[in-house]
Amino acid sequence: MDGGFILDDFIYDAAAGTLTCPNQITRRLSKTRSVTFGAACRGCPLREQCTTAAKGRTVNLSEFEQVRRDHRERAKRPEFQQVYRAKRPLVERSIAWLTRGNRRLRYRGVIKNNAWLHHRLAGLNLRRLLALGLTSTNGAWVVA
Repeated sequence: MDGGFILDDFIYDAAAGTLTCPNQITRRLSKTRSVTFGAACRGCPLREQCTTAAKGRTVNLSEFEQVRRDHRERAKRPEFQQVYRAKRPLVERSIAWLTRGNRRLRYRGVIKNNAWLHHRLAGLNLRRLLALGLTSTNGAWVVA
C-alpha cells in the first residue's frame, strides 16, 4: 500500500518471538512464523495506513528476519552507500553484457547451457581485460 507501513515499522523481538505493530499491539509468532493481528485491527486508528484486509493485518516472517533487518539497517549507513554507489554500476553493466541478446536458453539440458554460460563469461572477461590494456610481454600477460 502506498504511504503505508512497511515491515520495518513493526518491532520484531527474536528472543521473545513477538512482533509489535505501530499501534503498540504485540502478538506471538506462530510455528509457521506468521503473525495475525486480526481483531486488534478493527478499531485501530492506524488501520488505513496498515491494511485493507477485512480480517486485519497478517505478517509472514522468514527465519532470517533478524539478519534481513540488520542488513537493511547497515545499508543505510553512509560508508555502505559510498561503496555501493561505486560497485553497483560495474555489476549492473556486467549483467547487461551477459544478458544482451541472450534472454532465452540456447540448448536443451543443463550441461550444454552451463558450458555455454561459462564460455560466454570467459569471452566477456577477455573482452574486459583487453579493454583494460591486456598485452603479452616476453611470454607474460600484463594489464597496462
